[in-house]
Amino acid sequence: MQVNELPLVFECQGEQLIGIIHQPVNKLKVGILIVVGGPQYRVGSHRQFLLLARSLAAQGFPVMRFDVRGMGDSGGAQRRFDQSDDDIRAAIDCFLSSCPQLNQVILWGLCDAASASCFYAYQDVRVNGMVLLNPWVFTEQGAAKTYLKHYYLQRLLSKDFWQKVFSFKFGLMQSLGSLINLLKQAAGVHNIEPKCGKTDFIDDNLPLPIRMRECLRQFSYPVLLILSGRDLTAEEFKGVVKNDVGWQTLLEQARVIKHDLADADHTFSSEAWRSQVSAWTLDWLNKLN
Repeated sequence: MQVNELPLVFECQGEQLIGIIHQPVNKLKVGILIVVGGPQYRVGSHRQFLLLARSLAAQGFPVMRFDVRGMGDSGGAQRRFDQSDDDIRAAIDCFLSSCPQLNQVILWGLCDAASASCFYAYQDVRVNGMVLLNPWVFTEQGAAKTYLKHYYLQRLLSKDFWQKVFSFKFGLMQSLGSLINLLKQAAGVHNIEPKCGKTDFIDDNLPLPIRMRECLRQFSYPVLLILSGRDLTAEEFKGVVKNDVGWQTLLEQARVIKHDLADADHTFSSEAWRSQVSAWTLDWLNKLN
């Protein structure tokens, strides 16, 4: 299908944002807004956003990519991922203005962009679904537990580690100090759970995993969750879910579809992994459409 790529400049809180809309000739009424988190290269593993946009647009789905304030080509000061509500809202306004046939917008995000999407989606009735890849749920305690389980255990089983030990090239005291610090962080106490109802205000000071859970609880539309098998961010998310009944209940809902890509790294950096993510996204979108 023929696809036109339209560059755009739009405003957010007095700053100019840069975006591109991939417009297929035969436009469907479901559009995908790709939310990009953190400083990104336009090449390498993160070129997947361009490739994904072109792939979905070739199947009739309008797609918009954009840089939030302070990132890429957009103006303004750099902000944290949890300060992106105004940027996402401005991008949706621009997207719907440029593609007036749309009646649904899907947010698609990787890592902290997935978290930013969770924070925003329940507040905007125009958002009717989310695709979340390796959501960022970082806490010092969670990261420490993940690192102990998925790095130190693998390290003890590696041939390279024992070669360093027996050749006296292993920094014992430095490694012990690092291990002790991780153990202290892993033993930290979780913050108190909030008592939130369906329409209650969500406190920005809540621990990140709990805040994300409560935002997702208030979002009642379909969610596609994709997790890598070789990624500490994904492992930390899995650890959060394993130890949180609220997260487990959410992910067991029929509206949540989950896929695991066992060999993939954090950014799905190979052609095979990118293609699988694109295929899962397209299949999910077709069912929604």
